[in-house]
Amino acid sequence: MNSFSSYCDDFYLTMNLSTEMELPQNRETVLTYFERVQKQYPSMRNFYSREKGDFVLEEDKDNGQYRWTTIESRRISSGVVNPESEESAIEQHRLVLDVAPAYLTVSPLDCEALDLLYGFDFNYRGNHSQLVTEALGISPSLEKLIDFPGATIINHEPGITLALDEACRMQCRLSIETRTNAYQIRTGDFPDDQITVYFTARQYGSLQPNATFVDSLNKLYDVCREMMDTFVIAQVLQPLAQAISLK
Repeated sequence: MNSFSSYCDDFYLTMNLSTEMELPQNRETVLTYFERVQKQYPSMRNFYSREKGDFVLEEDKDNGQYRWTTIESRRISSGVVNPESEESAIEQHRLVLDVAPAYLTVSPLDCEALDLLYGFDFNYRGNHSQLVTEALGISPSLEKLIDFPGATIINHEPGITLALDEACRMQCRLSIETRTNAYQIRTGDFPDDQITVYFTARQYGSLQPNATFVDSLNKLYDVCREMMDTFVIAQVLQPLAQAISLK
């Protein structure tokens, strides 16, 4: 069981490598790449192409825990939903980034952006934005606004992006997505839907000389782990989980 299961209903860890040039789309190259990934993870046996031409290899989704990887026109992605541990997901991402240069002719020079995304879903039937406000608060300068007589919060999706170096090539972003709309608030008919917390660490541009994609991923992982331990768990995940449990 992953370390976040006590806070949220679903947790996923995703890696995205966006390239400046288009990736190979020919049959032999695509299949050879996926076969190499499948060799490491034999249970990834569901292969298909989406309408827009993306290629997908994934495990069965029946038990809510599965691995997947995709090739799009200019992006390679890898993800694990409800992994047994963060490290088990990171190992899959490392494998994809290790084999992509050889199998998909991706060069460190061709990197537009590399990002590592943590996603946390919280099931909640009710006004998502109201719950987020109660759990996480709101800027003091806006508190009087929500006290206006008869006012109801329709949308509150706090987010912040930080640059972690002077060149702004290394960044991280925390954002919260709510899914309640005005119709649901007006009628009082709320579906059982998800509030999602995203935390992303991203590196922009070509890699440093002699650096590999795996090296860069490890740096992003270090950033994410530090942010999780020092801020995200205590200040975001725990308050949301507690607020939902009290409803």
